[in-house]
Amino acid sequence: MYEYLYGELTDISDRYIVIDVNGVGYLVNVANPYHFETDIHTKKKIYVHQSVTDSSMTLYGFEILDDKQLFEQLLNVSGIGSKSALAIMAGNDNTGLINAIKTENVSFLVKFPGIGKKTAQQIILDLKDKIDKNLQLDLNIRESNPIVGQNPKLDDALNALEALGFTHKSVEKIQSKLAALDESTTTDQYISNGLKMLTK
Repeated sequence: MYEYLYGELTDISDRYIVIDVNGVGYLVNVANPYHFETDIHTKKKIYVHQSVTDSSMTLYGFEILDDKQLFEQLLNVSGIGSKSALAIMAGNDNTGLINAIKTENVSFLVKFPGIGKKTAQQIILDLKDKIDKNLQLDLNIRESNPIVGQNPKLDDALNALEALGFTHKSVEKIQSKLAALDESTTTDQYISNGLKMLTK
């Protein structure tokens, strides 16, 4: 199993990044690919979780080890798949997630794609007493399309939010609010703000 990859970040899409390690390009699924925009064509260490099935081998990547550990904790919860776990991780708001688990805040958790009430309760049941013991998390918050072509960064962010599993209708509802943000807003910032609006 891989622990991490170290190489040049060569490509970013709305679902994954590609990292070149000694001439081999690894496709790595990440929660928010545009978080890595400023790292394109530079060398980067990416912690990875490898998922192997009969039909595929998939890599999931994280900038810090704590995020990888949190992702793996979520995968251990019955009813949580990799896509749902990535969506939960996409906000880079470990504080909000941990507080929701500790305070048994089901309403916070069910706002993520693929998370129903039963699964949210299972997350709380499985992780409430484990999350502090097993994770040394950084608790700081890190921080049809009518306007396609006018703001490519916003377009990329909207596509990335849908790739995480949020419905087109829910993403469309926050589009005008995101469009009202300053023109200097990066794709990563659009995604972070969009996630806050979608899970509010």
